[in-house]
Amino acid sequence: MDHQTAYAIYAQRRARVAAQLGPGGVAIVPTAPERTRNRDSEYLFRFDSYFYYLTGFTEPNAWLAITSEGHTTLFCQPKDLEREIWDGIRLGPQAAPDTLGVSEAFSVDELDARLPRLLENRQTVWFPFAIHSGLESRVDGWLQKVRARVRYGALCPDAQRDLCGILDEMRLVKDAHEIGIMKRAARISAQAHVRAMQRCARMLRVGEEVREYHLDAELLHEFRQHGSQYPAYGSIVAAGANACVLHYRADNAPVRDGELVLIDAGCELDGYASDITRTFPANGRFTGPQRDLYNLVLASQTAAVEATRPGNRFIDPHDATVRVLAQGMLDLGLLDRNDVGHLDDVIEKRHYFRHYMHRTGHWLGLDVHDCGSYVEPSELGQLNERRDPLSGEIIKDRPSRILRPGMVLTIEPGLYVSPAADVPKHFWNLGIRIEDDAVVTPEGCELITRDVPVEADAIEALMRG
Repeated sequence: MDHQTAYAIYAQRRARVAAQLGPGGVAIVPTAPERTRNRDSEYLFRFDSYFYYLTGFTEPNAWLAITSEGHTTLFCQPKDLEREIWDGIRLGPQAAPDTLGVSEAFSVDELDARLPRLLENRQTVWFPFAIHSGLESRVDGWLQKVRARVRYGALCPDAQRDLCGILDEMRLVKDAHEIGIMKRAARISAQAHVRAMQRCARMLRVGEEVREYHLDAELLHEFRQHGSQYPAYGSIVAAGANACVLHYRADNAPVRDGELVLIDAGCELDGYASDITRTFPANGRFTGPQRDLYNLVLASQTAAVEATRPGNRFIDPHDATVRVLAQGMLDLGLLDRNDVGHLDDVIEKRHYFRHYMHRTGHWLGLDVHDCGSYVEPSELGQLNERRDPLSGEIIKDRPSRILRPGMVLTIEPGLYVSPAADVPKHFWNLGIRIEDDAVVTPEGCELITRDVPVEADAIEALMRG
């Protein structure tokens, strides 16, 4: 993307925010802090998603202020030749307006001196609530300086509002620029999964020892090889029974011939996450029980994909998944009809939760679990209460979000079977999840992660290569 295009995209977003601040509004958005890993070594810096969404600026120690009139002020690191030798070239406040399209820019060293003047005579100060530790206290300090000037006629903002509400709604619907990046990220991640699957089968065929970290290494190599800055989250590479641990991390467990391997991994590209899960036989050949469970999960995902379309609710893909999985659990003997009753009983009383304990998807974007309300804003006042059959808690249900073109979500059903006396032994320790990223389109949805196959026969064919 050329400089002018980038300038226009971020400027348009800032203008949209300004238009929603109300008379006398001013918004303050910091980027993320740098974090120490140990002693004098720091974690690789990753910018705050809200800040990046409005600026495209990736340096640490930066702040953005936007007024309701559309005036934008950036505070960033000053030019410092000595520090730049160690830490890299800084943009600096002098170059920032032309490069980023902001109205003006100052050194971040001037933040505490200039922010009170920006807040003076404003009515409302907006900032992200409950995101940045200590931000509320920082704002209070600036407001105290404004109050100290009231005897000179200064007016202090008398309202504070959460900027996340505005930004979450904006970020929930992706524009063409964002979807383009997410499609590229999805292609890179899909190829990484292909690479890991094929290496696993090749190593086992020649009698080499395979560990989870071998497959993790393939993922990382493919991510970086194609320009991804880092993984979007800690990659899950789970062999055998480890796949029944939902947030297992790639470790040193052996990958054994005859077991299944579950890989949940995606790269981050230019700030945007991808999120793919595939489950495959380590040796490239499904056993009968493995295939039975796998095909059940795949059928439930197909039902969820069909339910992902404009006008449907966010909850509809989950409900479609649950119905298919619950029927399959009865058919395969994972649930005993004599104990749990018929399909509607399994769903109503959540008996399926024993083997399927998570939701079928989440929003995806600058964060892997992206921002955006799961409740339809136009129906917030509608509320139903019910008692959860498992926990006994009172659940407050509000109408689920209506899906609209440009929303991006994951579709990720699974089955996890731990050993138990009342479960057929040939299903023990099988953990299966299939996850794709879906862009809601005017006609339905587009799966952008299918460069890695999902059909059992296609997986076997791929792993013979």
